[in-house]
Amino acid sequence: MMEHQDVTRAAYDGVVELYASMFADRLETQPFARAMVATFAELVRATGNRRTADVGCGPGHLTALLHDLELDAFGIDLSPGMVDHARRAHPELRFAEARMEALPVEDRALGGVLAHYSMIHTPPGELPALLAEQARVLARGGLLLVSFFATDGPEPVRFDHKVAPAYSWPADRFAELLAGAGLTTFARLLHDPASERGFLEAHVLARLEPDPAADPGRVAPRRR
Repeated sequence: MMEHQDVTRAAYDGVVELYASMFADRLETQPFARAMVATFAELVRATGNRRTADVGCGPGHLTALLHDLELDAFGIDLSPGMVDHARRAHPELRFAEARMEALPVEDRALGGVLAHYSMIHTPPGELPALLAEQARVLARGGLLLVSFFATDGPEPVRFDHKVAPAYSWPADRFAELLAGAGLTTFARLLHDPASERGFLEAHVLARLEPDPAADPGRVAPRRR
């Protein structure tokens, strides 16, 4: 049986031009998502480390947006077809073919990671390792913005996405997984569905907290 990454790669390779034409300007009609991306970019700039990965970048439209928001952005995608399209559409930016589970980025290197609906195809049992990989590449104080389909139920829900099988998540459960990866969720936005599936749209901002041991001026709180 093919791994889910192979199925997903083949599926997206088969819809590159259609997908790019449908989503290139999608954020223009999604004010909540647009606001969260702008907030993410502002917070990343404030860390002093503007190097940012757009993981699951697809045709590169959000990588270009991050660049316009004054971040040193580059894109990573599983699909070679998507990477090729992104390079042609945005020749001034950098794109690489790689899996989100094995990012070609050194430890603690990035001020930000954007994952805009790019984790939705990951089976629940594999998501903790994927989130740990995003945490690995973030510098202390770095930001992760994850967008995904959310459900009101207690468990993830598998559904037939138009490109490849996908999962929606309870926002609280997703935040627990982020905590397990060492990331602190400090903002979340859930809003009404924008599709016929009926899932909520979720945008979650999390931070890799500074290491108190590395900051001699910071005093750890006393236990009571």
